[in-house]
Amino acid sequence: MPITPQDAVLNALKGVVDPELGDNIVDLGMVQGVQVASDGQVTIRIALTIAGCPLMKQIRQDVERAVANVPNVIPTPEIEVTTMDQKERSRLMDRLRRRAGENAPDTQIPGDARVLAIASGKGGVGKSSITANLSVAIAALGYTVGVLDADISGFSIPRMLGMDGQLRADDSKKIIPIEKKIEPGLLKVISMGFLADESSAIMWRGLLLNRAVQQFLQDVSWGDLDYLLVDMPPGTGDIQMGLARMLPHAEMIIVTTPPEAAQKVAQRAASMARKSYLRIAGVIENMSDFTCEHGTTYELFGSGGGERLAMEIGVPLIGSVPLDVSVAAGGDSGRPAVTSSEAHGTVRDALTEIARRITTDMAPVVSMDGCTGRMLENVRRAIG
Repeated sequence: MPITPQDAVLNALKGVVDPELGDNIVDLGMVQGVQVASDGQVTIRIALTIAGCPLMKQIRQDVERAVANVPNVIPTPEIEVTTMDQKERSRLMDRLRRRAGENAPDTQIPGDARVLAIASGKGGVGKSSITANLSVAIAALGYTVGVLDADISGFSIPRMLGMDGQLRADDSKKIIPIEKKIEPGLLKVISMGFLADESSAIMWRGLLLNRAVQQFLQDVSWGDLDYLLVDMPPGTGDIQMGLARMLPHAEMIIVTTPPEAAQKVAQRAASMARKSYLRIAGVIENMSDFTCEHGTTYELFGSGGGERLAMEIGVPLIGSVPLDVSVAAGGDSGRPAVTSSEAHGTVRDALTEIARRITTDMAPVVSMDGCTGRMLENVRRAIG
């Protein structure tokens, strides 16, 4: 039996995840009606838990991108916004209780922090350098940014950020992150690099690696955070699945490079996120092109991989970062290119613009008072 246009739109909307509740808006009962007219115009009725929810702008954008990928319909849907009644909110609360009971253990991550997992399908695409530079760029905008180096056996964040020191515990036996002031913001960093020698191999199996990440989430006194950036190991293994379980409200940013082969591998990371009900905030293309000292630009690794990936999975391309020696040099010296006077302006500008887009468009910090995030916190407290 052929799929109807309404069913096609509903299937696409199952890829739209509420960033606070960690579930898709269809199963949450937020989609209360889908109509497709004979001319292909789509009308969608979405019910919020309260009127004026600050996440509506973000959900609307995700809905529009999802519908844009549905064939044989007009790619700009009409979206009607309403509010759930008490009975509908009760059903939502019941679902949240079931999910909270099945899923995440308690962590020390503040409930209102935006958690961004910086992921890739494969190694060598510059994911850690992107994480380091974005953490500094976001902090420079005045935010408190936590950085969790979840690549336990391949840690590199301390060197890239120019940070050292030994982790210690406070009076309650919680680990205290290493801090670095980035005016007017602040970095708080946790990494195995503060516990192990940089040249020593960490030869742990998956369960031990996953347990280390869990300890960094549960036994670290993170304090106030606006953002937590998680530098994920490449691939879709134990740590990735464990983080999806421990941080169900995390959002993923996928880093890729221009070649189509890298794009196809990165799609696996997107597939894992969707299967784990994680919202994909967007794609960053790294090493997009190279400009020589004479001003000529070369696409050394091809072109369009980031844009193709973003279109394929229905998310925005947040930005493209050119290939520049200052990025690698800054990572080696602990002076990230985004703030280095030695870096080319195009690299600094690209990284700064990506940080601006993340904090204003892709994953802005919003107040969750009275919104779905507050409902989820109430559920967690009730269960815990």
